[in-house]
Amino acid sequence: MKTFSQASFIASSGGSADLPPPGPPEIAFAGRSNVGKSSAINALVGQKRLAFTSKTPGRTQTINFFALGEDARLVDLPGYGYAKVPHALRAQWRTLVGSYITSRDTLAGVVLVMDARHPLTALDTQLIHFLGEVRLLALLSKADKLTRAQQAAVAKSVGVSLPHAEVQLFSSLTRQGVEECRSLLERWLEQAAGIKSPR
Repeated sequence: MKTFSQASFIASSGGSADLPPPGPPEIAFAGRSNVGKSSAINALVGQKRLAFTSKTPGRTQTINFFALGEDARLVDLPGYGYAKVPHALRAQWRTLVGSYITSRDTLAGVVLVMDARHPLTALDTQLIHFLGEVRLLALLSKADKLTRAQQAAVAKSVGVSLPHAEVQLFSSLTRQGVEECRSLLERWLEQAAGIKSPR
């Protein structure tokens, strides 16, 4: 499955009323502002600017949809937890993301991107509880900032805290974990497509 090599932008949605119609299975990326979500998406699809990256936290204020050919989609959810974003806007984001996650039957799983140096913040944990039974990958980004021993320790700790989730160390800079993450998500998408369209 060469899904990730066919990535292209579909649409940005600022409200639940203008979400693209459900189609093929979707993998959503969530995480704190400026944690590396867009960089992770770009690394996975092999493009530099498919998902917009910014040094300014809170820049992504919409849900952005990307097609992976005709058979799958990636979804970049707005980042959360940046204090300087107005309260009303933060509330709007929570409503938007909440309505997407609870109403999207095509959601095959969520990739929770967390800084490997600071995983499982209070807001991360809130999102995990909100997701409930949704399939989850804890993607520990910026792993290149840690030594190998530190990487092993944080991966083990997160795995113990999230026994039902997949855990992957990741670096968009060194490409650590890119192939492993891509293979896992392709498997999720294939399984979701098989469940929704049995032969």
